[in-house]
Amino acid sequence: MSLKLYNDLTRKKEPFVPIVPGKVSFYSCGPTVYDYFHIGNSRPFIVFDVLRRYLESKGLEVNFVQNFTDIDDKMINRANDLGITVNELAEKTIQDYFEDADALGIRRATHYPRATEHIENIIFLVMTLIEKGHAYEIEGDVYFQVSTFPEYGKLSKQTIEELQSGARINVDERKKNPLDFALWKTHKPGEPSWESPWGKGRPGWHIECSAMSMKYLGETIDIHSGGCDLTFPHHENEIAQAEAATGKEFVRYWIHNGYLLIDKEKMSKSLGNFLTARAARLKFSPLAIRLFMLSAHYRSPINFSEETLEQAKAAVERLLNCWSDLQHARTHRDLGASEHSEQLQAIERLFDSYIEDMDDDFNTAGALGSVFEVVRLANNYLKDNLVLSLDVLEKIESFFKKIDDVMGIMGLTDNEQHEDSSEIERLISERNQARKDRNYARADQIRDELADRGIILEDTSEGTKWKIQI
Repeated sequence: MSLKLYNDLTRKKEPFVPIVPGKVSFYSCGPTVYDYFHIGNSRPFIVFDVLRRYLESKGLEVNFVQNFTDIDDKMINRANDLGITVNELAEKTIQDYFEDADALGIRRATHYPRATEHIENIIFLVMTLIEKGHAYEIEGDVYFQVSTFPEYGKLSKQTIEELQSGARINVDERKKNPLDFALWKTHKPGEPSWESPWGKGRPGWHIECSAMSMKYLGETIDIHSGGCDLTFPHHENEIAQAEAATGKEFVRYWIHNGYLLIDKEKMSKSLGNFLTARAARLKFSPLAIRLFMLSAHYRSPINFSEETLEQAKAAVERLLNCWSDLQHARTHRDLGASEHSEQLQAIERLFDSYIEDMDDDFNTAGALGSVFEVVRLANNYLKDNLVLSLDVLEKIESFFKKIDDVMGIMGLTDNEQHEDSSEIERLISERNQARKDRNYARADQIRDELADRGIILEDTSEGTKWKIQI
């Protein structure tokens, strides 16, 4: 395994070596399901979906877990505003999540645990921390005692003293230390609650991820991912409570994506630049959104704007036009023997370059450079050769299919709304015959039917070409 990942815990690139050979345990922080997830959330969802796919493309079996936080203050407040239960809000919002995530080509996780379905696991973990002297109870609230975990701050690379002076912390004079964080919250009127050894209450935010990660993936896992805004306090607290409870390393590789900016500013409702993924995907092509998210290194900030999305859309159109030209050439050009070894070797070199970039801390931006070099090569090959090599065509097609299976930027592997090429070509042949027979109504009907399925036809001197509309 030649893949190297930048580990935020060590602040350096490290060779990725799974705990269990051939298998990867991967936990990625999911949404709090009180509303549509915003376009900033879609960056980690898409980026780490692609990392998961890339690991699978290397023959690894990935157990990918993404949680739903379905109980917290935001959910309680939103449910009260809407006059519905927290559970009803969660059910609706989770379905909204799947609708948007599916549209963005995000493959389903192996498991989607919900906090409210793992109360028993959470209570057991809290009890373990109390028994080991790492947590204490006050009037039904349970807090993790940060001073009992000397390594606290090792992910964010700050000492406890630095964190105390620099972090915004909820003031609670009952706590032994301002950094101590809630593991269990006592029941308040109008809130959902569960029975516990400390009375009725509900879990804190941080404890759910540790409890569910350990249930589905074990006490030590390979990869934990999320946005850089989760590094502190969420992921720092996950480490503290998990390692204090087990005495084992919690996560081998911590990876975080950079911020997404909206027109060069951090997204904020107060600035009026807040954009949900639902609104974004209805305005811009989901394929363009995916390509945009992969066009910068995942650890770098990226700027979302009309201009950058139009650029991503144009790039996807280049890919899809190249693909449709290849399909057209298969049926409208003469195919000869394999005489073009130079092109075959060039494609192999570009695929090796793609792998090299992806193995170098998952550099999708660099890898896309190789993808568009293949587009250029393919376009020149079709332009310069009337007689084509089937080997070259298949090599190019194989390259695009492998790329798309990982990146999901062409819709060749996940988008089931499009028929395969042979069916499209059959309908085009039927349309051409209808035009010869002056049956223009049938010809127009076929064009419209294909357009409804996202297939656009273009009549040229070489015959009718088709492409996928984005």
